[in-house]
Amino acid sequence: MSQFDETQWSLVLAAGNSQSPEFEDAMSQLCGRYWYPAYAYVRRWGAAPENAQDLTQGFFCRVLEKRTFGAADRERGKFRTFLLASLKYYLADERDREQAQKRGGGAVPVSLDLNDAEDRYAIETDPEESPDRLFERQWALEVLARGQERLRTEIAGSSQPDRVALMQFLTESDRSYREVGAELDMSEPAVKVAVHRLRAKFAKCLRTEVGATLDGATSLEDEMRHLLEAVSAL
Repeated sequence: MSQFDETQWSLVLAAGNSQSPEFEDAMSQLCGRYWYPAYAYVRRWGAAPENAQDLTQGFFCRVLEKRTFGAADRERGKFRTFLLASLKYYLADERDREQAQKRGGGAVPVSLDLNDAEDRYAIETDPEESPDRLFERQWALEVLARGQERLRTEIAGSSQPDRVALMQFLTESDRSYREVGAELDMSEPAVKVAVHRLRAKFAKCLRTEVGATLDGATSLEDEMRHLLEAVSAL
């Protein structure tokens, strides 16, 4: 694994240790990345929108209170698997309560954008999809988004920051190479070459993100295939 991967697992461990100087920042990053896959799972699990917000908030408050991330171990499994198992345990514990309760007497050190969560849930989910499948797909979408953001940051810091405009061709675009090339003062063949190189860079960024939370037993190629399968229903 690369140094970046080691740093990601250090982030998980820092989030489980309140004495770490990186504790609050680590918690903020991890909760900010994975709150929506958790919310989507809770909704498909059967919670009404208002209860799903409480349960999602409650889960991350428990993670904070119990230092749950401190129990994560890359030698025992992927972080994605660990997080989902922790969420299932929390929901089982809350199942018999009449009303979801916020845990820990305080707020999670991250802003969870739960007010817009239901709108997003209505747009992005398939009513036939199982809770586990939905969680896996939303996790995969989060990884894809972080890969794109990593690429955007690299381009912005390069000698050709205007090439960010070519990122629209990483997915289907209703604009032509010629049209975008005219805006960037590039010929159509030059745009084609630049997009090809951009896709190669994106693949590298994505592999970095995918590898960030793997355990020692899972190959990067297996996880890449899993990610593609997870978003194939879109």
